[in-house]
Amino acid sequence: MSHESVAITVTSGKGGVGKSTTVASVGMGLARLGKKVCLMDTDIGLRKLDLMLGVENRIVYDLVDVIEGTCKLRQALVRHKQYTELALLPAAQTRYKEEVTPEQVKRVVDELRADFDYILIDSPAGIEGGFRNAIAPADRAILVVNPEIPSVRDSDRVIGLLEAAELSELNLIINRVQPRMVEEGDMLSVERVQNHLAIRLLGVVPEDKRIIRSSNTGEPVIADEKSLAGQAFFNIARRMTGEEVPFLDLEERGLISKLKRIFSTA
Repeated sequence: MSHESVAITVTSGKGGVGKSTTVASVGMGLARLGKKVCLMDTDIGLRKLDLMLGVENRIVYDLVDVIEGTCKLRQALVRHKQYTELALLPAAQTRYKEEVTPEQVKRVVDELRADFDYILIDSPAGIEGGFRNAIAPADRAILVVNPEIPSVRDSDRVIGLLEAAELSELNLIINRVQPRMVEEGDMLSVERVQNHLAIRLLGVVPEDKRIIRSSNTGEPVIADEKSLAGQAFFNIARRMTGEEVPFLDLEERGLISKLKRIFSTA
């Protein structure tokens, strides 16, 4: 029986939009749904995913070690203690992006396909060499964007490059949405971002203070049952497996706050 595996690059136009947070939480969500998932950190020199998964003390080898033949691929994979179907292939911390080529990354991903249903590739932000390494082996891409003009504008350029790479599918996650700021005109609405970028919307994730705590504790926010962002990430994972899941109604919360403000000023 042939094994269907999909490699998805998660990317963004600029840094700081919550891309690694997205990779860690969506990856854990897919593992929760019984999928075999490998998270591949290609942000060489700036690795972050190990901290987000709480496995930083268990890393022996990394992506560059695999490419250079210092170790076998399975030796570099770090399994999550709770979700054993979830593995991390960490980035090298002390090397440079220029040391790795797209062809080398592609070979590693092709080897991973035999054992995993999903390979989520955490791309460096921007469109430098590291970005080309991250999109070379991908079948699809997910673009993470914040509802702010600089983030949307930078994403335009990335979409052009992703389309040129002829990936089969481009999806959009709008992260760190604050309904009250949207209401007050201080943040772009989901509709405006979606209309501007014109790619399929996969999920809308609200701003959530719990994400800061999750980054510090080494536990993705999806593991926090009280987190609205965690719920949104789990819904994204479910949509990725083909489930029909309605989007979280963030506007309702905005409406309640609006009514409270009306009555408080009355």
